[in-house]
Amino acid sequence: MNFSRRMCLSALCLAAAFPVAGVAQAGDFPQRPITIVVPTAPGGGNDAMARILAQRMGEELKQTIVVENKPGANGAIASMHVARAKPDGYTLLFGYIATHAISPAMQKLNYDPVKDFAPIGDVASSPTLLVVNNDLPVKSVDELIAYAKNPANQVNYASAGNGTAPHAAGALFNMATGAKMMAIPYKGSNPAMMDTISGTTQVMFPSLFSAAPHIRSGNVKGLAVAGERRTDVFKDLPTLKELGVDVSVDQWYAIFAPAGTPPEIVQVLNKALNTSLNDPEVTEKFTAQGAFVQTSTPEGLGQRVEQDLEKWKSVVKHMGLDVEQ
Repeated sequence: MNFSRRMCLSALCLAAAFPVAGVAQAGDFPQRPITIVVPTAPGGGNDAMARILAQRMGEELKQTIVVENKPGANGAIASMHVARAKPDGYTLLFGYIATHAISPAMQKLNYDPVKDFAPIGDVASSPTLLVVNNDLPVKSVDELIAYAKNPANQVNYASAGNGTAPHAAGALFNMATGAKMMAIPYKGSNPAMMDTISGTTQVMFPSLFSAAPHIRSGNVKGLAVAGERRTDVFKDLPTLKELGVDVSVDQWYAIFAPAGTPPEIVQVLNKALNTSLNDPEVTEKFTAQGAFVQTSTPEGLGQRVEQDLEKWKSVVKHMGLDVEQ
């Protein structure tokens, strides 16, 4: 065999080796612990779901998955941290409707919810509820509207931060009813709920996941579902739309990786995520708290983000919402 032919054959063998090596690397993933970054404080609904999921996905991937809380700036701190992380599948974001649709529609952020992330898959959805402090002298949505419209009454509503779903729902409620409630932002749903229970704030629009235990225990009163349909968890709660208030904010949760994460690793994570979510024990734990499992492909989640982002841009423009409300 002459020299030139040997060189050609060597080059072909070398070229063929690269895709094999790439597949082998993806097949070996993960080789060390994975971190899921949660944009809210410990103890809230997002945190609880992430921990349930981390344990089950860790079993599926045969690797430890650590939950790290990075609250603040309405999820922007956590989102920017993950967007700038190495795209190797070891740093993931437990994102939700606020980080990828509502907040980006309300304000300019230091990350792009579409371009800076590789979607992994959906996790769950949870309708938003309207709850009030037990000492607030109202027993219905109509009574709340009348009370909040009275200049003699100061009514504050707690949100999980500016640009979150509870913030947007409260702002839309004010605009739809003429109520004059003041938004009080917190670093997460848990501290917001604690102050609503104590009476520091009087009203909140939490996710069903966050609100369910406190309604059951009698810590707060549930008045309505701020979503498209009633929930089986509290069948007697009407939707705001049924009561003539055109407000609907259903929340969703999902897993994202940094943009540029290899497709093979995205698929490994998506498979582990969907397998974990289809585990009856995980489904039961989510359902007990009012969060309903939903699975998707990475492409399906990407489409959801783009559609919801455009939807909320339209809402913000039409309703005149402002992140400083």
